[in-house]
Amino acid sequence: MTTQAPHRSVLLVGPRPASGSLAADLEADRFEVMLAADPGEVKGMLSTACPSAVIVDLDMPAAGGLEAVGLVREGGPEDPWDAAIPVLGVSGAGEPHRVVRALERGADEVVGTPFAYVEILARLRALMRRADGEWSAGLLRVDDIVIDRRSRRVTISDEPVVLSAKELGLLTALARDPRRVVSKQELLRDVWGYKSMGRTRTVDSHASRLRRKLAEASGGRRYVVNVWGLGYRLVADDA
Repeated sequence: MTTQAPHRSVLLVGPRPASGSLAADLEADRFEVMLAADPGEVKGMLSTACPSAVIVDLDMPAAGGLEAVGLVREGGPEDPWDAAIPVLGVSGAGEPHRVVRALERGADEVVGTPFAYVEILARLRALMRRADGEWSAGLLRVDDIVIDRRSRRVTISDEPVVLSAKELGLLTALARDPRRVVSKQELLRDVWGYKSMGRTRTVDSHASRLRRKLAEASGGRRYVVNVWGLGYRLVADDA
């Protein structure tokens, strides 16, 4: 009988004894599992292994979980890993602000502990499917903006624009229908994975940074329009 090779790789970030059971379950489902005991090991693992997804223990001391999420999302065009890979956080602290901070740092979802392994597996596979589908269609073009969804590269008039993972996600969400006003609630759901609106300025702060970067790259052209009380669109009516 031939053993089938692992089809995906997952980086688990957290204390090794705590991650052992989850690692064993994932390996039984043919995932290749790598372990990083703390944030200090994350960049090295990302650079050498380039995992398909990351699962982070958000309850590590000294906000180590948030630091780990941030390190994943800080990857730039010259780094070997994909800064937009799925990141799943796990936390049993029962502190809503920790969940919000993790999502703002770039986590796609947060699962509370104790959790059933089948829930982790289902969420992990859903995030991977979403990531595969989102970037399988090739290029998105809006006027002089080109989004290469396979390489996650953005250019304006052939000049590269360096964006964070969430800035890229926001730009992509707006570029699908550039003159339609996309509500903040819709953006929070599709880009950040929020279940409800809540009180957060996450969309506004990311939209402001994205607007500035696009303006700098386009000679001051007006992109990312805030339609007060409704949401955002990528292209103004007079564009």
